Amino acid sequence: MYDYDQIIASWYATRNWKQYDFQQELAAAYQQGYNGILNAPTGSGKTFAMWLPIIADHMAKGNHQATSGLKVIWITPLRALAKDIRNALQEACDLFDMGWRVEIRTGDISAKDKQAQKKQMPDVLIITPESLHVLLCQIGYETIFENLSCVVVDEWHELLGSKRGVQVELAISRLRGIREDQKKQLRIWGISATIGNLVEAMEVLLGVDAPEHTSIIIRSEQKKQIDIHTVLPEHIDVLPWAGHIGLKLLPNIIDIIHRSTTTLVFTNTRAMAEIWYHALLENDERLAGVMAMHHGSLSGEVRDWVEENLHNGALKAVICTSSLDLGVDFRPVDTVIQIGSPKGVARFTQRAGRSGHQPGAVSTIYFIPTHALELVEISAIRAAMEENVIEKRDPMVMSFDVLIQYMVTLSISGGFKSNELYREVKSTYAYHLMSPEEWQWLLQHITQGGQTLQAYDEFNKVGRVGDVYRIMHKKAATRHRLSIGTIVSDTVVAIKLMNGGKLGSIEEYFIASLKPGDVFWFAGHCLEFLMLREMTAFVKITKEQKAITASYMGGRMPLSSYMADMMRKQLGQAAESNLHNFEYTHLQPLLDLQRDRSAIPAYDTILVETAESKEGLHIFIYPFEGRVVHEVLAGLIAFRISKKQELSISVAMNDYGFELLCNHPVEINESVIRELFEIKGLDDDVFQSVNATEMARRKFRDISVISGMVFQGYPGEQKRARDLQSSAQLIFDVLRKYEPSNLLIKQAYDEILNDQMENARLRTALLRISKSKILIKHTDRFSPFAFPIVVDDLSRNKLTSESLASRIQQMLRENK
Repeated sequence: MYDYDQIIASWYATRNWKQYDFQQELAAAYQQGYNGILNAPTGSGKTFAMWLPIIADHMAKGNHQATSGLKVIWITPLRALAKDIRNALQEACDLFDMGWRVEIRTGDISAKDKQAQKKQMPDVLIITPESLHVLLCQIGYETIFENLSCVVVDEWHELLGSKRGVQVELAISRLRGIREDQKKQLRIWGISATIGNLVEAMEVLLGVDAPEHTSIIIRSEQKKQIDIHTVLPEHIDVLPWAGHIGLKLLPNIIDIIHRSTTTLVFTNTRAMAEIWYHALLENDERLAGVMAMHHGSLSGEVRDWVEENLHNGALKAVICTSSLDLGVDFRPVDTVIQIGSPKGVARFTQRAGRSGHQPGAVSTIYFIPTHALELVEISAIRAAMEENVIEKRDPMVMSFDVLIQYMVTLSISGGFKSNELYREVKSTYAYHLMSPEEWQWLLQHITQGGQTLQAYDEFNKVGRVGDVYRIMHKKAATRHRLSIGTIVSDTVVAIKLMNGGKLGSIEEYFIASLKPGDVFWFAGHCLEFLMLREMTAFVKITKEQKAITASYMGGRMPLSSYMADMMRKQLGQAAESNLHNFEYTHLQPLLDLQRDRSAIPAYDTILVETAESKEGLHIFIYPFEGRVVHEVLAGLIAFRISKKQELSISVAMNDYGFELLCNHPVEINESVIRELFEIKGLDDDVFQSVNATEMARRKFRDISVISGMVFQGYPGEQKRARDLQSSAQLIFDVLRKYEPSNLLIKQAYDEILNDQMENARLRTALLRISKSKILIKHTDRFSPFAFPIVVDDLSRNKLTSESLASRIQQMLRENK
């Protein structure tokens, strides 16, 4: 027999690492049978802190070789993390000569490997939520998990608040049910970076029935040292606009890259990653061959090559997106560069932690503002990090599309009994408020297609045999297995060289806009489009440099509510000249001009500006609540104004405020503003102002795919995006007309209200505004706060880059 504590201590001794307090606390908690969450900063040694107690527990009990088959499931949100985790876990197993095999089960592994696992499962399986549900789809899946002792959910903060997190909740409820039938314990642990609602995060992970006396949060008191450097141009423009600084700082970025061993350069979108990659290459040919790009649209082979060369130190820099946000340990990386505001404290901290990714090491990050007002955001991030405050992640509830998919999954693998499954599902946080009536509706939906679609066989997938619900059609089972998952992307087209391999994939809508001979940037290459055949775009590499950048679906990152509040506080201090940090010192000329032309709002004040031009009356309002809330507010206020008088209003917005451009005069005073922002009648006015039915119809496409009402197509024969949308819209319109109480229709409206429109945050903003002072200023020329909103509106009106540049220069002359 082995000694539990000695096993763990010996591992740290072989590494010559100190065992920190949180690692000792976790080891003690695991030995005592606790479930819980480990909360520790990036690069603090949390993977081994979690893994060593698991293997020490097996060795100390002498059962590490006594039983074969699967003992530990390690759930990861990203396939990119799987290889790194496997290597780390296998290394520890080999050191103690346990004879354990650690393997990966994701969409990337071969059919041969899957068959081998079917015959003999490894001891440890690193798996994504989707692949775990695929296992639950196998007949006799219970035997796979009969020796399972622990489930670890890595990066739980990333899964929380998404439908993939709901998948994890459901899978854990089933695995726990299997072990309870055997009267054996299953330990559940999550690994999470800091979030603002850790207690709630644990409740979501463990389920609402988990006893409090067996649950614990282990927090690291280590504070990761992060060195933040803001890079500034020699001159800050007092009239800023989005993107006007970034590329001016290329020489600074190149210098940082060459002074570092390896640098990760984070952008917020895939398109920006392509733009910065080419800009850096054009400005420094020394980077050719030692710089690469990494984002989700590149092929798995390309991403694997980049990750492997990051590990071995062959790359000087990698331009990347959120695809490298999470816990991959690239030891050579000693510097991170963030292009533009990350819009959240948690994301900035996570990315900074990609450098110095070892216990005790310092993380270094350089912030590159793309326009002057982003200095306000980085200042807010600095303040938040000093106060150790991070945004919370709200969990998803009552996602009936995910539950329907799960019920059909279990019907394929042998069936389920209604009462038993209802009890398990009710134990999850996501569905603990579900009523018996809603459960019966779900059963009717999978067996009869609900009240409306009973006449169509394709919706009658599941039948009742005795007291067991089972799949009734082989074709339905095949389609379902191909559709398991909650990530619904637009139809993609493979990008393939005419005489070579696959480079990656891109949304169909972009390829549909090209004609043969068009040139575009993708995967670091200038490509000429040749032809489209069966959802594959054939291209060739060309030397032509005048090319468009491939565009992708997906909007800009939303500003977090905590960052928005911190920005308002700091601007309030600046209004009273009480803030003199690095960023605000350099912003002083801009703030002076804002104060001269208008005002800087105090924390308890809403600033409203009006200005007149040949286009009409411009009304600028600055709630500083983020683009998503401002988009809804702008539509709401425009709708309320148009109810009072006939006029045409166009809207524009950014993270700081929004503009209403009216073609006729509008009376603006404090009482009018307060009336426009009234919370009374909010839901009706919002739904009318944004055409909520059309938004729900589009949202229903995703819901219909996840719930299996619409099939995306067989591999290589995917339906086109417009065909998917048409099928989903037809079903939506039928259900809305004949079955308005349908739970999936209700879910579509709930999702646009709560997720897309951030309804809770919108109400909070309106309550805050109702208690705020209203400061109205008429300006002869656009203020520094107003200028970027006007330019952003111009850039979205499809002007060419040359036309936009000349228009901006004209505006600068007019507003001097």
